Amino acid sequence: MSEELDERTVPGGAPRDRLDRALSRLFGVSRGRAMEWIAEDRVRVDGRRAPKGAQVGPGARVSVRRPPPDAPAPQPELPLRIVHADGHVVVADKPAGMPSHPLKPGETGTAANALVGRFPELAAIGGAPREGGLVHRLDTDTSGLLLAARTEVAHALLRAQFAARTVEKGYLALVAGELHAGGEIDLPLAHDPHDARKVRAASDPEWAEAHGARPASTRFTPVARRAGFTLVEVEIATGVLHQIRAHLAFIGHPLAGDALYGGPELPGLSRHFLHAARLAFAYPDGSRPRFDSPLPEELASVLEFLR
Repeated sequence: MSEELDERTVPGGAPRDRLDRALSRLFGVSRGRAMEWIAEDRVRVDGRRAPKGAQVGPGARVSVRRPPPDAPAPQPELPLRIVHADGHVVVADKPAGMPSHPLKPGETGTAANALVGRFPELAAIGGAPREGGLVHRLDTDTSGLLLAARTEVAHALLRAQFAARTVEKGYLALVAGELHAGGEIDLPLAHDPHDARKVRAASDPEWAEAHGARPASTRFTPVARRAGFTLVEVEIATGVLHQIRAHLAFIGHPLAGDALYGGPELPGLSRHFLHAARLAFAYPDGSRPRFDSPLPEELASVLEFLR
């Protein structure tokens, strides 16, 4: 998305003032946003750069290269299956390879772009415009159910449920090795100091505290064992980055296809085998619907290959 050049002239009766304050009044933005524009070198006064404290008076020409809007650009054509939609929520089925929402202004190709394209009101829901009403996220290469709110009331209710850990989030994962019993992994996770792409399970409480580890709890149950792999059902109460991947790798059973965490390759598998298959939460009316998503074809084919 291209940037827009916006030029305005300070009115004749305006007092001389610092650039950041003058910019705020002239363009109708907060002083914080005005200072961001100046720091990002987006502002010119009479064609020249100027610091935030520069004095600006009547007749000065002030121009700004406006950044792309934070709200996701509508892309209704993106391949996102809508599982359910009503006046409160939208439940969507995200394919693997699609980010949940933009990480920077102007980014496209995300689930939030697709959702805003079909439900324009989502662009204004919640305190984070780039999220397009989403109340949680999935890793780019994790497929499955995503939940968005269509009203501020529903957004607040759902976010409170995620914070209270009352949303039921069920996954299907294929892990290396044979698991004969289920269990629970209750270990905090922190960014790996040796690899910024990863998180690390912290079994040492002192290390966890020193590295700002976040609480994380993962429950797993074996469903089927095939050719040295195990299909497991996973439930998570928390939602830390890479939680399932890092926890299962920690106990010696990384996800199939998850090279980042030491998972083995499998023919026909081009990403980690993880699918958000189940989602249940409380509605504003007190009911508690449950939504399910079947394994996508590429994952089902891998299981068939192992049979």
